[in-house]
Amino acid sequence: MSGSAALLSENGISSNNGPSNEQSEAKAVQIVVTKPDHTFELDEEALSKLLLDPRISDRHVVVISIAGAFRKGKSFLLNFLLQYMNSHGDDSWLNEATVSLSSGFPWKGGSERHTTGILVWDEVYTVKLPSGRQVAILLMDTQGAFDSQMTVKDCATVFALSTMLSSVQVFNLSQNIQEDDLQHLQLFTEYGRLAMQESPDKPFQKLLFLVRDWSYPYEFEYGLTGGQRKLDKILKINESQHHELRRVRDNIRGCFSEVSCFLLPHPGLRVATDPRFNGVLGEIDEQFKEQIRELIPSLLRKDKLIVKEINGELIKCRELYEYFKRYMDLFSGDELPEPKSMLQATAEANNLAAVAVSKDVYSKGMEMVCGGDKPFISPERLESHHEQVKQFSLSKFDTIKKMGGESFSCEYRQRLFNEIDDSYIEFIKQNVAKNIFHTARTPATLFVVIIACYLQSGILSMLGLYGFSNLLNLFMGIGIVALSLWAYCRYSGEYREIAEVIDQIAEYLWQSIVSKMYYKLSQAAAVNSHSSGIQYSASSGGSILLPESYNVASPKTSGISTAKVSPLKSKKNM
Repeated sequence: MSGSAALLSENGISSNNGPSNEQSEAKAVQIVVTKPDHTFELDEEALSKLLLDPRISDRHVVVISIAGAFRKGKSFLLNFLLQYMNSHGDDSWLNEATVSLSSGFPWKGGSERHTTGILVWDEVYTVKLPSGRQVAILLMDTQGAFDSQMTVKDCATVFALSTMLSSVQVFNLSQNIQEDDLQHLQLFTEYGRLAMQESPDKPFQKLLFLVRDWSYPYEFEYGLTGGQRKLDKILKINESQHHELRRVRDNIRGCFSEVSCFLLPHPGLRVATDPRFNGVLGEIDEQFKEQIRELIPSLLRKDKLIVKEINGELIKCRELYEYFKRYMDLFSGDELPEPKSMLQATAEANNLAAVAVSKDVYSKGMEMVCGGDKPFISPERLESHHEQVKQFSLSKFDTIKKMGGESFSCEYRQRLFNEIDDSYIEFIKQNVAKNIFHTARTPATLFVVIIACYLQSGILSMLGLYGFSNLLNLFMGIGIVALSLWAYCRYSGEYREIAEVIDQIAEYLWQSIVSKMYYKLSQAAAVNSHSSGIQYSASSGGSILLPESYNVASPKTSGISTAKVSPLKSKKNM
Protein backbone atom coordinates (compact mmCIF):
# COMPACT_ATOMS: atom_id res chain seq x y z
CA MET A 1 0.00 0.00 0.00
CA SER A 2 2.91 2.37 0.63
CA GLY A 3 3.75 2.47 -3.06
CA SER A 4 0.35 3.96 -3.87
CA ALA A 5 0.36 6.64 -1.23
CA ALA A 6 0.83 9.41 -3.80
CA LEU A 7 -2.11 8.21 -5.86
CA LEU A 8 -4.29 8.08 -2.78
CA SER A 9 -3.62 11.70 -2.00
CA GLU A 10 -3.92 12.91 -5.59
CA ASN A 11 -7.18 11.19 -6.46
CA GLY A 12 -8.77 11.32 -3.02
CA ILE A 13 -9.43 7.55 -2.93
CA SER A 14 -8.39 5.42 0.02
CA SER A 15 -9.61 2.44 1.98
CA ASN A 16 -10.39 1.70 5.60
CA ASN A 17 -7.60 -0.88 5.79
CA GLY A 18 -4.61 0.12 7.86
CA PRO A 19 -1.37 1.16 6.17
CA SER A 20 0.23 -2.21 6.85
CA ASN A 21 -2.48 -4.20 5.07
CA GLU A 22 -1.90 -5.46 1.55
CA GLN A 23 -4.61 -5.36 -1.08
CA SER A 24 -4.58 -9.18 -1.31
CA GLU A 25 -5.95 -9.35 2.23
CA ALA A 26 -9.26 -7.79 1.20
CA LYS A 27 -12.03 -10.25 0.37
CA ALA A 28 -15.76 -10.65 -0.14
CA VAL A 29 -17.57 -11.29 3.14
CA GLN A 30 -20.98 -12.94 3.35
CA ILE A 31 -23.28 -10.87 5.54
CA VAL A 32 -26.61 -12.49 4.60
CA VAL A 33 -26.48 -16.28 4.78
CA THR A 34 -28.90 -18.57 2.95
CA LYS A 35 -30.06 -21.46 5.14
CA PRO A 36 -31.32 -24.88 3.95
CA ASP A 37 -34.88 -24.13 5.09
CA HIS A 38 -35.06 -21.16 2.66
CA THR A 39 -34.63 -18.53 5.36
CA PHE A 40 -31.97 -15.85 5.56
CA GLU A 41 -29.75 -14.92 8.48
CA LEU A 42 -27.79 -11.71 9.02
CA ASP A 43 -24.19 -12.06 10.19
CA GLU A 44 -24.30 -9.08 12.53
CA GLU A 45 -20.73 -9.56 13.69
CA ALA A 46 -19.33 -9.33 10.17
CA LEU A 47 -21.59 -6.38 9.30
CA SER A 48 -20.79 -4.44 12.48
CA LYS A 49 -17.07 -5.01 11.98
CA LEU A 50 -17.46 -3.41 8.57
CA LEU A 51 -19.94 -0.55 9.09
CA LEU A 52 -19.18 0.34 12.73
CA ASP A 53 -15.45 0.67 12.18
CA PRO A 54 -14.58 4.00 13.89
CA ARG A 55 -12.74 5.13 10.74
CA ILE A 56 -15.89 5.10 8.60
CA SER A 57 -18.92 4.76 10.93
CA ASP A 58 -19.67 8.50 10.83
CA ARG A 59 -19.17 8.90 7.09
CA HIS A 60 -21.98 9.02 4.59
CA VAL A 61 -22.15 5.88 2.50
CA VAL A 62 -22.54 5.05 -1.19
CA VAL A 63 -23.98 1.54 -1.71
CA ILE A 64 -23.65 0.02 -5.18
CA SER A 65 -25.40 -3.32 -5.52
CA ILE A 66 -25.98 -5.66 -8.43
CA ALA A 67 -28.89 -8.11 -8.64
CA GLY A 68 -30.51 -10.29 -11.27
CA ALA A 69 -30.72 -13.83 -12.61
CA PHE A 70 -28.05 -16.39 -11.78
CA ARG A 71 -25.07 -17.13 -14.07
CA LYS A 72 -25.26 -13.75 -15.82
CA GLY A 73 -21.87 -12.36 -14.74
CA LYS A 74 -22.78 -10.19 -11.74
CA SER A 75 -19.72 -11.07 -9.64
CA PHE A 76 -17.47 -10.83 -12.70
CA LEU A 77 -18.76 -7.31 -13.38
CA LEU A 78 -18.19 -6.23 -9.76
CA ASN A 79 -14.53 -7.07 -10.13
CA PHE A 80 -14.27 -4.36 -12.80
CA LEU A 81 -15.50 -1.93 -10.13
CA LEU A 82 -12.80 -3.19 -7.78
CA GLN A 83 -10.18 -2.81 -10.51
CA TYR A 84 -11.24 0.80 -11.04
CA MET A 85 -11.13 1.58 -7.30
CA ASN A 86 -7.79 -0.18 -6.80
CA SER A 87 -6.30 1.87 -9.64
CA HIS A 88 -7.57 5.01 -7.85
CA GLY A 89 -9.52 6.18 -10.89
CA ASP A 90 -6.48 6.33 -13.16
CA ASP A 91 -7.30 6.57 -16.88
CA SER A 92 -5.19 3.49 -17.63
CA TRP A 93 -7.09 1.23 -15.24
CA LEU A 94 -7.94 -1.29 -18.02
CA ASN A 95 -4.73 -1.06 -20.05
CA GLU A 96 -2.77 -3.80 -18.28
CA ALA A 97 -3.41 -6.86 -20.43
CA THR A 98 -1.90 -9.27 -17.87
CA VAL A 99 -4.04 -8.13 -14.94
CA SER A 100 -6.52 -10.76 -13.77
CA LEU A 101 -9.96 -10.20 -12.24
CA SER A 102 -9.78 -13.46 -10.29
CA SER A 103 -8.80 -11.95 -6.94
CA GLY A 104 -12.01 -10.03 -6.22
CA PHE A 105 -15.54 -11.29 -5.74
CA PRO A 106 -15.54 -15.08 -6.25
CA TRP A 107 -16.84 -16.22 -9.64
CA LYS A 108 -16.49 -19.14 -12.00
CA GLY A 109 -17.74 -20.26 -15.39
CA GLY A 110 -20.32 -22.93 -15.90
CA SER A 111 -24.06 -23.41 -15.50
CA GLU A 112 -24.25 -23.90 -11.72
CA ARG A 113 -24.76 -21.03 -9.28
CA HIS A 114 -21.77 -19.80 -7.30
CA THR A 115 -22.79 -16.81 -5.14
CA THR A 116 -25.24 -17.39 -2.27
CA GLY A 117 -26.86 -14.84 0.02
CA ILE A 118 -25.46 -11.32 -0.01
CA LEU A 119 -21.76 -10.49 -0.01
CA VAL A 120 -19.94 -7.20 0.49
CA TRP A 121 -16.33 -6.28 -0.16
CA ASP A 122 -14.70 -5.93 3.25
CA GLU A 123 -12.53 -3.04 2.12
CA VAL A 124 -14.73 0.04 2.28
CA TYR A 125 -13.22 2.66 -0.01
CA THR A 126 -13.34 6.31 0.98
CA VAL A 127 -13.54 9.09 -1.59
CA LYS A 128 -13.49 12.85 -1.25
CA LEU A 129 -16.34 14.35 -3.26
CA PRO A 130 -16.00 17.65 -5.14
CA SER A 131 -18.00 19.21 -2.29
CA GLY A 132 -15.24 18.22 0.14
CA ARG A 133 -17.30 15.55 1.92
CA GLN A 134 -15.57 12.23 2.57
CA VAL A 135 -17.84 9.29 1.76
CA ALA A 136 -17.50 5.51 2.06
CA ILE A 137 -18.21 3.20 -0.89
CA LEU A 138 -19.73 -0.20 -0.21
CA LEU A 139 -19.86 -2.76 -3.04
CA MET A 140 -22.52 -5.48 -2.70
CA ASP A 141 -23.02 -8.74 -4.59
CA THR A 142 -26.22 -10.81 -4.43
CA GLN A 143 -27.28 -14.37 -5.02
CA GLY A 144 -28.53 -14.96 -8.54
CA ALA A 145 -32.28 -15.39 -8.86
CA PHE A 146 -34.41 -18.06 -10.52
CA ASP A 147 -32.12 -21.07 -10.19
CA SER A 148 -33.46 -24.56 -9.46
CA GLN A 149 -32.94 -24.20 -5.69
CA MET A 150 -34.54 -20.81 -5.03
CA THR A 151 -38.21 -20.21 -4.33
CA VAL A 152 -40.06 -17.12 -5.50
CA LYS A 153 -39.89 -15.78 -1.97
CA ASP A 154 -36.09 -16.32 -1.87
CA CYS A 155 -35.65 -14.39 -5.12
CA ALA A 156 -37.88 -11.54 -3.97
CA THR A 157 -36.14 -11.33 -0.58
CA VAL A 158 -32.65 -10.98 -2.03
CA PHE A 159 -33.80 -8.46 -4.63
CA ALA A 160 -35.75 -6.50 -2.01
CA LEU A 161 -32.82 -6.23 0.41
CA SER A 162 -30.54 -5.21 -2.44
CA THR A 163 -32.90 -2.52 -3.72
CA MET A 164 -33.91 -1.05 -0.36
CA LEU A 165 -30.36 -0.83 0.99
CA SER A 166 -28.53 0.47 -2.10
CA SER A 167 -28.17 3.97 -3.47
CA VAL A 168 -27.44 2.51 -6.92
CA GLN A 169 -29.23 -0.70 -7.88
CA VAL A 170 -27.81 -2.37 -10.98
CA PHE A 171 -30.47 -4.69 -12.43
CA ASN A 172 -28.40 -7.21 -14.40
CA LEU A 173 -30.35 -8.58 -17.41
CA SER A 174 -29.49 -10.86 -20.28
CA GLN A 175 -29.89 -9.74 -23.92
CA ASN A 176 -33.04 -7.63 -23.46
CA ILE A 177 -35.54 -6.02 -21.08
CA GLN A 178 -38.55 -8.32 -20.79
CA GLU A 179 -41.95 -7.53 -19.34
CA ASP A 180 -41.43 -9.98 -16.46
CA ASP A 181 -38.27 -8.05 -15.53
CA LEU A 182 -40.44 -5.00 -14.91
CA GLN A 183 -42.90 -7.10 -12.91
CA HIS A 184 -40.14 -8.01 -10.45
CA LEU A 185 -40.17 -4.35 -9.42
CA GLN A 186 -43.87 -4.44 -8.57
CA LEU A 187 -43.32 -5.01 -4.83
CA PHE A 188 -41.06 -1.97 -4.56
CA THR A 189 -43.21 0.31 -6.64
CA GLU A 190 -46.19 -0.44 -4.38
CA TYR A 191 -44.02 0.27 -1.35
CA GLY A 192 -42.80 3.47 -2.99
CA ARG A 193 -46.35 4.60 -3.69
CA LEU A 194 -47.20 4.28 0.02
CA ALA A 195 -43.96 5.96 1.08
CA MET A 196 -44.65 8.98 -1.11
CA GLN A 197 -47.96 9.49 0.67
CA GLU A 198 -45.92 10.33 3.78
CA SER A 199 -43.07 12.22 2.14
CA PRO A 200 -42.63 13.92 -1.23
CA ASP A 201 -39.13 12.42 -1.50
CA LYS A 202 -38.78 9.44 -3.80
CA PRO A 203 -38.05 6.29 -1.76
CA PHE A 204 -35.38 4.91 -4.12
CA GLN A 205 -32.48 6.58 -5.89
CA LYS A 206 -30.82 5.17 -9.00
CA LEU A 207 -31.96 2.11 -10.95
CA LEU A 208 -29.70 1.01 -13.79
CA PHE A 209 -30.95 -1.62 -16.21
CA LEU A 210 -27.75 -3.29 -17.39
CA VAL A 211 -28.47 -5.36 -20.50
CA ARG A 212 -25.68 -7.88 -21.06
CA ASP A 213 -24.76 -9.50 -24.41
CA TRP A 214 -26.77 -6.92 -26.35
CA SER A 215 -27.03 -8.22 -29.91
CA TYR A 216 -28.84 -5.39 -31.68
CA PRO A 217 -26.49 -2.40 -31.81
CA TYR A 218 -27.93 -1.54 -35.22
CA GLU A 219 -31.23 -0.71 -33.43
CA PHE A 220 -29.85 0.88 -30.26
CA GLU A 221 -26.13 1.51 -29.97
CA TYR A 222 -24.05 0.21 -27.07
CA GLY A 223 -23.66 2.34 -23.97
CA LEU A 224 -25.78 4.81 -22.03
CA THR A 225 -27.15 6.73 -25.00
CA GLY A 226 -28.51 3.70 -26.81
CA GLY A 227 -29.63 2.20 -23.53
CA GLN A 228 -31.64 5.29 -22.61
CA ARG A 229 -33.39 5.26 -25.98
CA LYS A 230 -34.20 1.57 -25.50
CA LEU A 231 -35.50 2.17 -21.96
CA ASP A 232 -37.67 5.10 -23.02
CA LYS A 233 -39.30 2.84 -25.57
CA ILE A 234 -39.88 0.06 -23.00
CA LEU A 235 -41.32 2.41 -20.35
CA LYS A 236 -43.46 4.38 -22.77
CA ILE A 237 -47.12 4.40 -21.75
CA ASN A 238 -49.89 4.23 -24.32
CA GLU A 239 -53.64 3.73 -24.20
CA SER A 240 -53.56 0.22 -25.69
CA GLN A 241 -51.64 -1.17 -22.71
CA HIS A 242 -53.32 -2.99 -19.86
CA HIS A 243 -53.77 -0.79 -16.79
CA GLU A 244 -51.40 -3.04 -14.76
CA LEU A 245 -48.65 -2.49 -17.29
CA ARG A 246 -49.24 1.24 -17.27
CA ARG A 247 -49.19 1.37 -13.47
CA VAL A 248 -45.89 -0.52 -13.23
CA ARG A 249 -44.25 1.84 -15.71
CA ASP A 250 -45.65 4.90 -14.03
CA ASN A 251 -44.54 3.70 -10.58
CA ILE A 252 -41.01 2.86 -11.75
CA ARG A 253 -40.55 6.40 -13.00
CA GLY A 254 -42.19 7.79 -9.89
CA CYS A 255 -40.36 5.74 -7.24
CA PHE A 256 -36.76 6.08 -8.46
CA SER A 257 -34.98 9.41 -8.62
CA GLU A 258 -33.05 8.24 -11.67
CA VAL A 259 -33.78 5.37 -14.08
CA SER A 260 -31.24 4.58 -16.81
CA CYS A 261 -30.10 1.75 -19.05
CA PHE A 262 -26.74 0.58 -20.38
CA LEU A 263 -26.35 -1.81 -23.32
CA LEU A 264 -23.24 -3.98 -22.97
CA PRO A 265 -21.83 -6.21 -25.72
CA HIS A 266 -20.71 -9.81 -25.26
CA PRO A 267 -17.27 -10.16 -23.59
CA GLY A 268 -16.10 -12.75 -26.15
CA LEU A 269 -16.31 -16.48 -26.77
CA ARG A 270 -13.14 -17.16 -24.73
CA VAL A 271 -14.83 -15.70 -21.66
CA ALA A 272 -18.05 -17.66 -22.16
CA THR A 273 -16.78 -21.05 -23.32
CA ASP A 274 -13.21 -21.64 -22.11
CA PRO A 275 -13.14 -23.24 -18.62
CA ARG A 276 -9.51 -22.13 -18.25
CA PHE A 277 -10.40 -18.45 -18.48
CA ASN A 278 -9.36 -16.76 -15.22
CA GLY A 279 -10.25 -13.12 -15.83
CA VAL A 280 -7.10 -11.91 -17.62
CA LEU A 281 -7.96 -8.55 -19.22
CA GLY A 282 -6.01 -9.30 -22.39
CA GLU A 283 -8.35 -12.21 -23.21
CA ILE A 284 -11.54 -10.12 -23.02
CA ASP A 285 -13.07 -8.70 -26.21
CA GLU A 286 -11.85 -5.17 -26.88
CA GLN A 287 -15.34 -3.88 -27.73
CA PHE A 288 -16.58 -5.09 -24.34
CA LYS A 289 -13.71 -3.33 -22.53
CA GLU A 290 -14.41 -0.15 -24.47
CA GLN A 291 -17.96 -0.06 -23.09
CA ILE A 292 -16.76 -1.03 -19.61
CA ARG A 293 -14.52 2.06 -19.72
CA GLU A 294 -17.71 4.10 -20.06
CA LEU A 295 -19.90 2.13 -17.63
CA ILE A 296 -17.70 1.84 -14.54
CA PRO A 297 -16.69 5.53 -14.25
CA SER A 298 -20.36 6.48 -14.69
CA LEU A 299 -20.93 4.68 -11.37
CA LEU A 300 -17.72 5.41 -9.45
CA ARG A 301 -16.30 8.71 -10.67
CA LYS A 302 -16.28 11.22 -7.84
CA ASP A 303 -18.82 13.53 -9.48
CA LYS A 304 -21.11 10.56 -10.27
CA LEU A 305 -21.27 8.97 -6.82
CA ILE A 306 -24.73 8.87 -5.22
CA VAL A 307 -24.85 8.93 -1.42
CA LYS A 308 -27.51 6.72 0.14
CA GLU A 309 -30.62 8.65 1.19
CA ILE A 310 -33.75 7.61 3.09
CA ASN A 311 -36.61 10.02 3.63
CA GLY A 312 -34.49 12.83 2.22
CA GLU A 313 -31.69 12.32 4.79
CA LEU A 314 -28.15 11.28 3.87
CA ILE A 315 -27.30 7.97 5.54
CA LYS A 316 -24.09 7.20 7.41
CA CYS A 317 -22.50 3.78 7.81
CA ARG A 318 -23.73 3.34 11.40
CA GLU A 319 -27.27 4.19 10.29
CA LEU A 320 -27.08 1.71 7.40
CA TYR A 321 -26.29 -0.95 9.99
CA GLU A 322 -29.64 -0.27 11.70
CA TYR A 323 -31.52 -0.51 8.39
CA PHE A 324 -29.83 -3.81 7.60
CA LYS A 325 -30.96 -5.31 10.89
CA ARG A 326 -34.53 -4.07 10.67
CA TYR A 327 -35.03 -5.18 7.06
CA MET A 328 -33.63 -8.60 7.86
CA ASP A 329 -36.17 -8.94 10.69
CA LEU A 330 -38.90 -7.95 8.25
CA PHE A 331 -37.98 -10.57 5.64
CA SER A 332 -37.28 -13.39 8.12
CA GLY A 333 -40.86 -14.72 8.03
CA ASP A 334 -42.29 -17.46 5.87
CA GLU A 335 -44.20 -15.04 3.66
CA LEU A 336 -43.20 -11.92 1.78
CA PRO A 337 -44.13 -8.79 3.75
CA GLU A 338 -46.81 -6.47 2.52
CA PRO A 339 -45.71 -3.07 1.19
CA LYS A 340 -47.34 -1.49 4.25
CA SER A 341 -45.15 -3.64 6.53
CA MET A 342 -42.09 -2.60 4.54
CA LEU A 343 -43.00 1.03 5.08
CA GLN A 344 -43.47 0.40 8.80
CA ALA A 345 -40.08 -1.32 9.00
CA THR A 346 -38.42 1.58 7.20
CA ALA A 347 -40.00 4.04 9.64
CA GLU A 348 -38.78 1.97 12.59
CA ALA A 349 -35.27 1.68 11.16
CA ASN A 350 -35.29 5.40 10.42
CA ASN A 351 -36.13 6.25 14.03
CA LEU A 352 -33.66 3.68 15.39
CA ALA A 353 -30.95 5.24 13.26
CA ALA A 354 -31.86 8.65 14.67
CA VAL A 355 -31.55 7.20 18.19
CA ALA A 356 -28.13 5.73 17.36
CA VAL A 357 -26.84 9.01 15.90
CA SER A 358 -28.13 11.08 18.82
CA LYS A 359 -26.77 8.67 21.42
CA ASP A 360 -23.39 8.80 19.70
CA VAL A 361 -23.48 12.59 20.06
CA TYR A 362 -24.05 12.12 23.80
CA SER A 363 -21.30 9.52 24.17
CA LYS A 364 -18.73 11.63 22.35
CA GLY A 365 -19.71 14.70 24.38
CA MET A 366 -19.25 12.83 27.66
CA GLU A 367 -15.99 11.23 26.51
CA MET A 368 -14.56 14.72 26.11
CA VAL A 369 -14.70 15.34 29.88
CA CYS A 370 -14.73 11.89 31.48
CA GLY A 371 -13.43 9.45 28.90
CA GLY A 372 -10.98 6.69 29.69
CA ASP A 373 -7.93 8.98 29.48
CA LYS A 374 -9.52 11.87 31.38
CA PRO A 375 -8.86 12.47 35.10
CA PHE A 376 -11.47 12.35 37.85
CA ILE A 377 -13.87 15.29 37.96
CA SER A 378 -16.27 16.31 40.69
CA PRO A 379 -19.73 14.68 40.65
CA GLU A 380 -21.35 18.13 40.37
CA ARG A 381 -19.41 18.99 37.22
CA LEU A 382 -20.13 15.57 35.75
CA GLU A 383 -23.84 15.91 36.37
CA SER A 384 -23.91 19.43 34.95
CA HIS A 385 -22.09 18.34 31.81
CA HIS A 386 -24.39 15.33 31.52
CA GLU A 387 -27.47 17.55 31.54
CA GLN A 388 -26.03 19.85 28.88
CA VAL A 389 -24.95 17.05 26.55
CA LYS A 390 -28.22 15.20 27.15
CA GLN A 391 -30.26 18.19 26.05
CA PHE A 392 -28.05 18.65 23.01
CA SER A 393 -28.48 14.97 22.11
CA LEU A 394 -32.27 15.16 22.45
CA SER A 395 -32.29 18.31 20.33
CA LYS A 396 -30.25 16.46 17.70
CA PHE A 397 -32.89 13.71 17.65
CA ASP A 398 -35.66 16.29 17.27
CA THR A 399 -33.98 17.97 14.31
CA ILE A 400 -33.41 14.74 12.35
CA LYS A 401 -36.05 14.18 9.71
CA LYS A 402 -37.97 11.05 10.71
CA MET A 403 -40.69 8.86 9.28
CA GLY A 404 -43.91 7.80 10.98
CA GLY A 405 -45.04 11.12 12.39
CA GLU A 406 -44.48 12.84 15.74
CA SER A 407 -46.48 10.38 17.83
CA PHE A 408 -44.58 7.44 16.33
CA SER A 409 -41.23 9.09 17.09
CA CYS A 410 -42.13 9.84 20.72
CA GLU A 411 -41.53 6.20 21.65
CA TYR A 412 -38.03 6.35 20.19
CA ARG A 413 -37.31 9.68 21.87
CA GLN A 414 -38.14 8.07 25.21
CA ARG A 415 -35.90 5.16 24.27
CA LEU A 416 -33.06 7.60 23.62
CA PHE A 417 -33.79 9.29 26.97
CA ASN A 418 -33.53 5.95 28.80
CA GLU A 419 -30.38 4.87 26.97
CA ILE A 420 -28.71 8.17 27.82
CA ASP A 421 -29.54 7.70 31.51
CA ASP A 422 -28.14 4.16 31.39
CA SER A 423 -24.97 5.46 29.77
CA TYR A 424 -24.71 8.17 32.42
CA ILE A 425 -24.65 5.52 35.15
CA GLU A 426 -21.73 3.86 33.37
CA PHE A 427 -19.90 7.19 33.11
CA ILE A 428 -20.46 7.73 36.85
CA LYS A 429 -18.90 4.33 37.57
CA GLN A 430 -15.93 5.13 35.33
CA ASN A 431 -15.46 8.48 37.02
CA VAL A 432 -15.72 7.06 40.54
CA ALA A 433 -13.13 4.40 39.64
CA LYS A 434 -10.67 7.20 38.85
CA ASN A 435 -11.07 8.72 42.34
CA ILE A 436 -8.01 7.58 44.23
CA PHE A 437 -9.76 8.13 47.58
CA HIS A 438 -12.70 5.98 46.56
CA THR A 439 -10.34 3.29 45.30
CA ALA A 440 -8.45 3.42 48.60
CA ARG A 441 -11.61 3.25 50.76
CA THR A 442 -11.26 -0.45 51.59
CA PRO A 443 -7.58 -0.35 52.73
CA ALA A 444 -8.18 2.96 54.54
CA THR A 445 -11.17 1.56 56.41
CA LEU A 446 -9.32 -1.63 57.38
CA PHE A 447 -6.30 0.43 58.45
CA VAL A 448 -8.48 2.63 60.67
CA VAL A 449 -10.08 -0.47 62.23
CA ILE A 450 -6.65 -2.01 62.87
CA ILE A 451 -5.28 1.16 64.48
CA ALA A 452 -8.45 1.65 66.56
CA CYS A 453 -8.32 -1.95 67.82
CA TYR A 454 -4.62 -1.59 68.63
CA LEU A 455 -5.08 1.64 70.65
CA GLN A 456 -8.16 0.44 72.52
CA SER A 457 -6.49 -2.91 73.24
CA GLY A 458 -3.58 -1.08 74.87
CA ILE A 459 -5.90 1.08 76.97
CA LEU A 460 -7.91 -1.95 78.16
CA SER A 461 -4.67 -3.77 79.04
CA MET A 462 -3.62 -0.86 81.21
CA LEU A 463 -6.97 -1.06 82.99
CA GLY A 464 -6.55 -4.79 83.57
CA LEU A 465 -9.38 -5.82 81.21
CA TYR A 466 -7.33 -8.48 79.49
CA GLY A 467 -10.29 -10.44 78.10
CA PHE A 468 -11.62 -7.45 76.17
CA SER A 469 -8.06 -6.52 75.20
CA ASN A 470 -7.46 -9.97 73.70
CA LEU A 471 -10.77 -9.77 71.82
CA LEU A 472 -9.67 -6.50 70.23
CA ASN A 473 -6.31 -8.06 69.38
CA LEU A 474 -8.23 -10.82 67.59
CA PHE A 475 -10.18 -8.22 65.58
CA MET A 476 -6.92 -6.44 64.81
CA GLY A 477 -5.43 -9.71 63.52
CA ILE A 478 -8.49 -10.36 61.38
CA GLY A 479 -8.15 -6.85 59.97
CA ILE A 480 -4.49 -7.40 59.11
CA VAL A 481 -5.27 -10.72 57.38
CA ALA A 482 -8.21 -9.14 55.47
CA LEU A 483 -6.02 -6.22 54.35
CA SER A 484 -3.24 -8.53 53.17
CA LEU A 485 -5.68 -10.84 51.37
CA TRP A 486 -7.42 -7.87 49.69
CA ALA A 487 -4.08 -6.48 48.50
CA TYR A 488 -3.10 -9.87 47.03
CA CYS A 489 -6.44 -10.33 45.24
CA ARG A 490 -6.39 -6.86 43.72
CA TYR A 491 -2.75 -7.11 42.67
CA SER A 492 -2.91 -10.61 41.19
CA GLY A 493 -6.47 -10.47 39.81
CA GLU A 494 -7.25 -13.85 41.40
CA TYR A 495 -10.01 -14.68 43.89
CA ARG A 496 -11.98 -11.61 42.86
CA GLU A 497 -15.04 -12.84 44.75
CA ILE A 498 -13.11 -12.73 48.02
CA ALA A 499 -11.96 -9.18 47.29
CA GLU A 500 -15.55 -8.13 46.56
CA VAL A 501 -16.73 -9.58 49.91
CA ILE A 502 -13.97 -7.66 51.72
CA ASP A 503 -15.04 -4.49 49.83
CA GLN A 504 -18.63 -5.00 50.98
CA ILE A 505 -17.55 -5.49 54.61
CA ALA A 506 -15.33 -2.40 54.43
CA GLU A 507 -18.21 -0.43 52.87
CA TYR A 508 -20.47 -1.47 55.74
CA LEU A 509 -17.84 -0.49 58.33
CA TRP A 510 -17.32 2.81 56.54
CA GLN A 511 -21.01 3.63 56.48
CA SER A 512 -21.90 2.45 59.98
CA ILE A 513 -18.77 3.30 61.99
CA VAL A 514 -15.95 5.25 60.33
CA SER A 515 -18.02 7.89 58.56
CA LYS A 516 -20.18 8.46 61.66
CA MET A 517 -17.07 8.87 63.81
CA TYR A 518 -15.70 11.33 61.27
CA TYR A 519 -19.01 13.20 61.28
CA LYS A 520 -19.08 13.50 65.06
CA LEU A 521 -15.49 14.71 65.11
CA SER A 522 -16.46 17.31 62.51
CA GLN A 523 -19.34 18.48 64.70
CA ALA A 524 -17.08 18.77 67.71
CA ALA A 525 -14.50 20.71 65.70
CA ALA A 526 -17.20 23.02 64.41
CA VAL A 527 -18.47 23.76 67.91
CA ASN A 528 -14.96 24.44 69.21
CA SER A 529 -14.28 26.84 66.34
CA HIS A 530 -17.32 29.04 67.21
CA SER A 531 -15.23 32.17 67.06
CA SER A 532 -13.69 31.41 63.68
CA GLY A 533 -16.44 31.78 61.12
CA ILE A 534 -19.52 29.83 62.30
CA GLN A 535 -22.74 31.20 60.83
CA TYR A 536 -26.18 31.10 62.45
CA SER A 537 -29.32 30.62 60.45
CA ALA A 538 -32.16 32.68 61.81
CA SER A 539 -34.68 30.88 59.67
CA SER A 540 -33.74 27.55 61.22
CA GLY A 541 -34.10 28.64 64.81
CA GLY A 542 -30.48 29.46 65.39
CA SER A 543 -29.03 26.26 63.97
CA ILE A 544 -25.39 26.27 62.96
CA LEU A 545 -24.32 25.95 59.29
CA LEU A 546 -20.94 24.27 59.02
CA PRO A 547 -18.37 25.62 56.57
CA GLU A 548 -17.91 23.58 53.40
CA SER A 549 -14.72 22.03 54.71
CA TYR A 550 -16.74 20.17 57.34
CA ASN A 551 -19.45 18.90 55.03
CA VAL A 552 -19.48 15.12 54.57
CA ALA A 553 -21.21 13.92 51.42
CA SER A 554 -22.92 10.58 51.47
CA PRO A 555 -21.20 8.21 49.03
CA LYS A 556 -24.59 7.50 47.48
CA THR A 557 -25.22 11.12 46.47
CA SER A 558 -23.50 13.19 43.87
CA GLY A 559 -23.92 16.52 45.65
CA ILE A 560 -22.59 17.84 48.97
CA SER A 561 -25.24 18.80 51.48
CA THR A 562 -24.72 21.35 54.23
CA ALA A 563 -24.73 19.79 57.70
CA LYS A 564 -26.59 21.54 60.56
CA VAL A 565 -25.87 21.40 64.30
CA SER A 566 -28.30 22.46 67.00
CA PRO A 567 -27.10 25.54 68.89
CA LEU A 568 -25.48 25.10 72.30
CA LYS A 569 -27.13 26.60 75.32
CA SER A 570 -25.19 29.48 76.84
CA LYS A 571 -24.23 29.44 80.49
CA LYS A 572 -26.59 32.35 81.10
CA ASN A 573 -29.62 30.25 80.19
CA MET A 574 -28.61 27.23 82.27
